[in-house]
Amino acid sequence: MIRSAPIARTSTLKPARTRKCAVKGCPTRFQPRNMMHKVCGAECAAVHAAEERKRLDAKQTRERKAALKTRSDHLKAAQVAFNAFIRERDKDQPCICCGRTSEKQYLTGTNWDCGHYRSTGSAPHLRFNEDNAHRQLTVCNRHGAGRAVDYRIGLIARIGLARVEALEANNGPAKWTADELIAIRDTYRAKLRELKREAA
Repeated sequence: MIRSAPIARTSTLKPARTRKCAVKGCPTRFQPRNMMHKVCGAECAAVHAAEERKRLDAKQTRERKAALKTRSDHLKAAQVAFNAFIRERDKDQPCICCGRTSEKQYLTGTNWDCGHYRSTGSAPHLRFNEDNAHRQLTVCNRHGAGRAVDYRIGLIARIGLARVEALEANNGPAKWTADELIAIRDTYRAKLRELKREAA
């Protein structure tokens, strides 16, 4: 019986995997010894260690500051994020109550607020309701007592009578926890970034 010769196997060695040095500005690529090997040599190791210490110190500082924040602090941060989103959302809209696009005839420069139809003082449960908040000229919001009648007229034109009446009938209580306020802040920061990305 004639046996066929075994098929010779050929193999190609894969090139050694390299990694770019983790130190910013260092162009060197090197062959890591293990998954934790991140820098090309002793000099970069010292730089990387200093950067890591700085990063960890900054993280610990942020965590300490966050731990000291009160619910009031979180409410303020959430409101700032929400208001910034509303101003960006309505940036191509005129003032909700007067229809102007500028207050230059009244003040130097053009200043815009996030104006609430039902104020955060009288209806705090609606402070983060997007139907209740619209871009409003500062002169109308702060110096015109909100111009509630004109605001209502503009609001009906923009979102419809049914939604305005739903706002007026909404008297449910709302009290957010610190964690909920952090989530609201993060949500509106993300929505603002998305609006700006779409506009770019």
